Amino acid sequence: MEVVPNPVSVGPVQIGRGKPLVLIAGPCVMEPNDMTMRIAVRLVAICGELNVPLIYKASFDKANRTSGSSFRGPGLEEGMNVFRRVKAETGLPVTTDVHETHQAAPIAQVVDLLQVPSFLSRQTDLLEAVAATRRPVNVKKGQFMAPWDMANVVAKLQSFGASGTVLTERGTTFGYGRLVNDFRAIPQMQASGAPVVFDATHSVQLPSAGEGGKTTAGQREMIPTLAKAAVAAGCDALFLEVHPDPDRACSDGPNSLQIEDLPSLLRVCLRIREAISA
Repeated sequence: MEVVPNPVSVGPVQIGRGKPLVLIAGPCVMEPNDMTMRIAVRLVAICGELNVPLIYKASFDKANRTSGSSFRGPGLEEGMNVFRRVKAETGLPVTTDVHETHQAAPIAQVVDLLQVPSFLSRQTDLLEAVAATRRPVNVKKGQFMAPWDMANVVAKLQSFGASGTVLTERGTTFGYGRLVNDFRAIPQMQASGAPVVFDATHSVQLPSAGEGGKTTAGQREMIPTLAKAAVAAGCDALFLEVHPDPDRACSDGPNSLQIEDLPSLLRVCLRIREAISA
């Protein structure tokens, strides 16, 4: 029997079967000089024109950077202030990643969806901490995990009383420094009872392939190909890191989409979504 995942509410946005295709998008990390806000405003305009439900994403602390000297973001307190401003000025629901158990409760005061990074997807203490906030949780599938193994993650969160669970596919490690996508993962993870997001930007990462292994490289040109394939495979939402000048982004620029390329990609994805829903 087919398992139909229950929709998950993130503020006014619903992710799940029978709901519109959702976009989770923003910069990899909160950047200085008002860049975080500028990207939010541009995304509101793009998604408003196309009638695409939007959840705004940005990281207040990138704790898993390849190099210890890489830019990490403004930190928890300032990050909370940034999210308050984004919500006040745009009305958007927001999401961010949580790396430490002590971050969950305070950031949940302002964030609508808590994200567990792929490297931490099996960390029971972290899953318990985010579930305890009673905010919905998005867990990125570990690059080292099979899609069906994520059913255990869903079960953990349910046992901890999570208010809703979403899973994200972002590629599987193949050898060293390469990620591959098996699109069977989308229906296989939906079988766990959770809606599934496809992360088209982190899926094109080339881990430790830049600057002599000190940074992550990426194949930005492949983002549209993977995004369209994922929508055809039935994903419930797309996750895209975007930036007006990816080559100068503070983090993950090589695998970020140029924000002005987003409207045309979304139009194609919406047509695919309509076709498979017919």
